[in-house]
This record gives sequence, C-alpha cells and structure tokens, in this order.
Amino acid sequence: MKKSAIADNTETVVLQKKMQKDAFPRLVISLLLLITVYYMVFFLTGCATTQDLPPYPPKYVYREEKVAQSSVNSLWHDTASLYEDRKARRLNDLVTIKVVENVTASGTASTKASRGSSSDYAVTDLFGMNKDLHLQDVQIIKDLYKGKGAVFSPTLSGNATSTFDGKGDTSREGKLLGTITAKVVEVMPNGTLVLESRKDTTINKEKQTLMLRGMIRPDDILPDNTILSSYVADAQIFYVGQGVLQEKQAPGWLSRIMDQAWPF
Repeated sequence: MKKSAIADNTETVVLQKKMQKDAFPRLVISLLLLITVYYMVFFLTGCATTQDLPPYPPKYVYREEKVAQSSVNSLWHDTASLYEDRKARRLNDLVTIKVVENVTASGTASTKASRGSSSDYAVTDLFGMNKDLHLQDVQIIKDLYKGKGAVFSPTLSGNATSTFDGKGDTSREGKLLGTITAKVVEVMPNGTLVLESRKDTTINKEKQTLMLRGMIRPDDILPDNTILSSYVADAQIFYVGQGVLQEKQAPGWLSRIMDQAWPF
C-alpha cells in the first residue's frame, strides 16, 4: 500500500510539473492571439472608413511682380490700365463664386418579353416497316397505355411558353447653396482661368469642408467680381463633413464588413 501511495504521489508531482511547463507556452500563445486579434480589428476599422476628403490645394503660387519702368518725365507705367476693371484675370487673383446647384434626375425602365413555340412530330412510315411491326400490340406498350383510354401512336407534340416582365424606377435630387472665394492658380494661353479653393468650418468639433475646382472665362465674371457656379467648366464641388454627426449617419465598421462578406 505504501509503495502504491508513493507511486501515486510521484505521478501526481510529475503531472503537476508537466502542467506547469506546458502552461507557459499556452500563455504566450494566448497573448499572441490576443494581440493579433487586436491589430486585425484595428486594421479592419481603418479599412472600413468611408470618409474620402479631397486633397488640400497646393501652396499658393505667387507670381513675380513686374518692375515698373517709367519713362522720363511720364506718369505712365505698364502695370496699370486706364480701362481695366477690378475683376480677376491674373495669377493669384481672387474671385467669389456663388454656388447654386440644383440637380434632379429620374429614370424609368420597363421590359416585356414573351416567347411561345409549338411542335408536332409523327412517324407514319419508316421504309414501310411501321405497317409490319405492329408496335401497338407489343405487351410493354399495352401495359403502358392500359387504363388510360389511349392507344399507341408514333407521334410527338410539345408546347413551350416563356414570359418576362420587368420594371424599374430611380430618382435623385440634390441642392447645394453657398459662397466661396477661389484663387486663380493658372492662366491658360487663351485667357481661361483655372480656379481652386477650399473652405473649412469647424463647429463643436464637427468639421464641414467646401471645396471647388474648375475653369472660368474672364468675360463671365460680373462687375462685382462674382460668378455663378453654373459658369464653371470641369467643376468639382465637394461638400463633406467629418465628426460625430457624420459617423452616426453610417453603420458600424463590423456591420459594413459583415455586409461585404455575407453571401446572402
């Protein structure tokens, strides 16, 4: 009995030591898995971000001012004009744009299609063999037609019908009103002005960004140095928000990931 008890105690001690040795690797593996899951969640959160703000405009490009070359005993110089107004026309000049955008679009689609076919086939004579074969007297064929009130006939008929009816409606409406002052970043050889501007407004940590890019003709600028956005060619108008309110308008990152991965 003593030997058995000693053996049991020895096995228990060995088992405890083995469990202690195995506990450390399991702990390390658990920590590594926890860290991996944390970084995966962090990475997926970054990937699930839906904000895509336009890039900031480049730094101002200041044009080199021409040095006035006054003639002797003359008040005239080449940097001013007697007939020139105060409208933007040079590099780095400013022009105010009145953003008035009303967009309404709708579409309707309807498709109807149908198709039908009918076929009849009969073998009334096959090299004269049908008269001698007497297929209607074959026992298998008799059993097949037994009790159905029909007789064997070497004919084949078929009908097929297919119909399709589809309808779709879509509509979208948008309205944007605002005012922004843009800077002339480039003057094209034909005199067209390339504009670019960005306005950031932050209220209670809620950031609103209005950005405009495009090209205008100097002749379309009004005497008060303003122009409507409808005269801006290749216009790119962004009005986006960033903050708590914007985040609450979209589902969580996990929901978006599940929507992308869910097959049904």
